[in-house]
Amino acid sequence: MIDLTINETKLERAVQRARERNIIIPTFKQQIDPTLVSKKTTRALDDVGLWDLNPLNLFRITWHNSPVAHGGEYGGVNYLILPPELTGVDAKIVILIGKWFPTGAHKVGAAFGCLVPRLVTGQFDPTTQKAVWPSTGNYCRGGAYDSNLLACESIAILPEGMSQERFDWLANVAGETIKTPGSESNVKEIFDKCWELRRSGQDLVIFNQFDEFGNYLWHYNVTGRAMEEVLGEVMEPGDTYRGYVSATGSGGTLAAGDYLKTQFPTSKIVASEALQCPTLLNNGFGAHRIEGIGDKHVPWIHNVKNTDMITAIDDAGPMGAIRLFNEPAGRDYLVSQGVDPNLVDQLDLLGISSVSNVLSSIKFAKYYEMGANDVVVTVATDSMEMYQSRLVELREEEGEFTPLNAAGVYHRYLMGQGIDYVEELGYYDRKRIHNLKYFTWVEQQGKTYEEIQAQWYDDDYWTSIPGKMDEIDKLIEEFNARVGLQ
Repeated sequence: MIDLTINETKLERAVQRARERNIIIPTFKQQIDPTLVSKKTTRALDDVGLWDLNPLNLFRITWHNSPVAHGGEYGGVNYLILPPELTGVDAKIVILIGKWFPTGAHKVGAAFGCLVPRLVTGQFDPTTQKAVWPSTGNYCRGGAYDSNLLACESIAILPEGMSQERFDWLANVAGETIKTPGSESNVKEIFDKCWELRRSGQDLVIFNQFDEFGNYLWHYNVTGRAMEEVLGEVMEPGDTYRGYVSATGSGGTLAAGDYLKTQFPTSKIVASEALQCPTLLNNGFGAHRIEGIGDKHVPWIHNVKNTDMITAIDDAGPMGAIRLFNEPAGRDYLVSQGVDPNLVDQLDLLGISSVSNVLSSIKFAKYYEMGANDVVVTVATDSMEMYQSRLVELREEEGEFTPLNAAGVYHRYLMGQGIDYVEELGYYDRKRIHNLKYFTWVEQQGKTYEEIQAQWYDDDYWTSIPGKMDEIDKLIEEFNARVGLQ
């Protein structure tokens, strides 16, 4: 799953490249707890912008960045608590904010978890090979960014229908960008392009987020612990942590819920998807507008056996809510309904899939009739920074967003969010979803029958992955020592 076999020849070339480019790689432990980062490195960040193409920003791949665009060091985990005036439920819905990562999305961490183990083992040679990042958006941006900082050539692959901001940004960061047919739900077309590249004879390594266990490992260890830290801050005596909600996406972010279950065994994991493409809920298919949550398959790294509930969100909800949260009439209406103006001013921290996660959290809280002492955690992968063009398109398609429109969105999709399109998963429900992996991964992508069986029946399969962190950290430390820049 995560191979740490050393290739000494390639490793020496990687070390030499890092020495030439002044690259020091942070450990996973430093990403979990940045107080472990040297004072020299921390102070050096004072002169670096959050999105700068500077190797020092490898040390900003953490949930603990100061929420500023330039010169920030470290602080607490960035999050918001969403109140009943916004959600319509008494439960505390806590959402971690991904905007304060480099690239404005936490996917830069998932990509780090995939590339760095290959780099410090010599399995990836930055002097001869290209890193290929297939994605529906943020992951390929994170991969291209990490590649740039680590002095690796990159190829970003994403559907042509994604937001224009993504392509504009990639043009300045990725070595090459490939557009595939379709939009958010056209993941197979991305996989097909990967096979085409494999057959092209180019010297490259494909980091497919949907089957790369470095993605799972990073979120389990880094995001999971960040969420645990936040729970320690927000939970009061008598409170109960009830569960974690995330879009299925690549399956990596859901791994944070696996970690939280080890600390809170009665908690639940809720996987969310678009109603227009209800793959898990109804073995369905289709197209939708919730960018960043790719579907029509079950990711190889989704630990389905640990998932307790599926929710599906009508994409009209997030698309209406981004207008409610970002246009003047919408913000004014929220204030008129008692939402704190300071919170309203921060709602642009939630991108489209982030809003979908909030709506699924509301469904989860309503389904279990949660009260004021119940706590739900979810995640904002990115902010509206990458979706301003979508707001322009919505204005052109729908016209002005009026107070009446604001009232409609608020009462229908927030206050009126129901418990429809929800399924509690029993043992055989989970097995049904797990079995869907066969058609994508065994028949199409070359995985083995034995491994898909091990994912379901071998209790050590999933629990063995997070433990690789210590071994990888040791390899990172040895790599840095050989580079000799610390």
